[in-house]
Amino acid sequence: MKTLNLSGKFLSLLSLFLLSSFYRKNEVSMVTLLQEMGDRKSVAEFPQPVFKLKQESSYNRVSVTPEDVKTWFANADFNSAPAHHNFVRIDTINGSKEWVLMEHNSPGAIVRTWMPFPNDKNPNTDNIIKVYIDGDTVPTIQGNMLEVFNGDGIIPYPFAHKSLRSAVSFFPITYSKSCKVTTTKRPYFYQITYREYADNVKVKSFTIEDFRANKELITETGNILLGNNIDNSFNEANTVESKDKLLPAGEKESISLERPLSSLNTLQLKLKEEAFSDSMLTRNVFIRISFDGKETVNSPIGDFFGCGIGLNPYGDFYREVTEDYRFISRWVMPFKEKVEVSVENRTDSDIDVQLKISCSDYNWTDNTMYFHSSYRHDDEVPTRPYSDWNYITLKGKGVYVGDALTVFNPVKKWWGEGDEKIWVDNESFPSLYGTGTEDYYGYSWGGISTDFYEHPFHGQPQCNVYNKLNRKLKENERNTQGYSTETRVRSLDGIVFNESLKFDMEVWSWTDCVMKYSVGTSWYMLHD
Repeated sequence: MKTLNLSGKFLSLLSLFLLSSFYRKNEVSMVTLLQEMGDRKSVAEFPQPVFKLKQESSYNRVSVTPEDVKTWFANADFNSAPAHHNFVRIDTINGSKEWVLMEHNSPGAIVRTWMPFPNDKNPNTDNIIKVYIDGDTVPTIQGNMLEVFNGDGIIPYPFAHKSLRSAVSFFPITYSKSCKVTTTKRPYFYQITYREYADNVKVKSFTIEDFRANKELITETGNILLGNNIDNSFNEANTVESKDKLLPAGEKESISLERPLSSLNTLQLKLKEEAFSDSMLTRNVFIRISFDGKETVNSPIGDFFGCGIGLNPYGDFYREVTEDYRFISRWVMPFKEKVEVSVENRTDSDIDVQLKISCSDYNWTDNTMYFHSSYRHDDEVPTRPYSDWNYITLKGKGVYVGDALTVFNPVKKWWGEGDEKIWVDNESFPSLYGTGTEDYYGYSWGGISTDFYEHPFHGQPQCNVYNKLNRKLKENERNTQGYSTETRVRSLDGIVFNESLKFDMEVWSWTDCVMKYSVGTSWYMLHD
């Protein structure tokens, strides 16, 4: 990874961040969204101006209501033949057909795209994607459907990248009035996630000229996304507290700190190698955090840090698990008066733990939210009849920011055809309806894509017998038996809710069997 020069460039970028809150209140643009993306504090503030996150995808259009079980779990969420119409419509432009994937007629910003390979062995396509902004008849962005969003085209890595058999991009494409996305051939699978702003919000539309003029900011933001450095995290903090002790079975150890108007910025738990002789260690050691006297985090470390069962090293923008047994969180967690961080040993053995936290000053506002994290375990999840398995249901006002799913599959065949269905503020149909569990987590062709991968916003820390320490060598091997862990964290694609949020994941395996499901979820919420 490239290391930033922390003299001139860092101070310049810091100045941009200090100005970003002002700009966000007055105008949304590619620049302000890049500043927001590179600032971990941004997710702790209820967004101003507020937006609604929406998604266009190739979900099966016969799915209309959960009351109709037969159609609700229909699995033809693609377009491989003329009979399939899982897109908006077909336009004729200058005598040629264009398939409309998305059409949005309000101010907004595309914040995530996902496009899979045409099949599990073919990474190539001749389908051309076009992005029309504000009614212009000439596309602002045009190119190969995969290359535009996989880092080989105009959008650089890590914003756009090659996932497992997919092209995924998180680069913000803003528009002041409208956006239409089309392809020159029938689209296979796709997902386009976007922010919708109110009509009175001023949004500066994306242009290629602005993109080129802000090359330095784009590079700096990309380096921030990739440049987690635990030493700097602690050195730059105003207050660092730590504990190192043998923790008896059944007991917990805590760090309590009274520090008004602050935030917990880094949390590190270090264990010893011998503790991992217990294969379920990451299921039975818990992180618990209270802010201002109220516990908002209570989760096994495997779910909270996103590594699943056992030591599965990986890293994203907010979390990291290392080969030397460190579990690190970089979620910014504000509090008004005090914080208490605890490690609880629910195993049958004593374990050595090292707990370390860093805190710094925080400018608390009316929009500042408390961090929350929870989990759900279910050891008997039948795959027949088809069903929706609830990740989390929330009441209140906040922003949903991430999850880590761990499943145990008793058979070799693929288990993850199920789609995410996310209802916001009691809507009658989910504003985010997906095309497959692996698609939600940023890859595709799940039955064969069993290797490790990581990215600042999503990853697969383990699948079958593979992880970062044991990479897959036989590319065509198909075996998803055993534990798999999929992670996704959110920045610009955080899900804002004003009243409620309900997140279901469809259970859809090719085999009639009983699986195990476990999920860790994270969100920020305003408190009275």
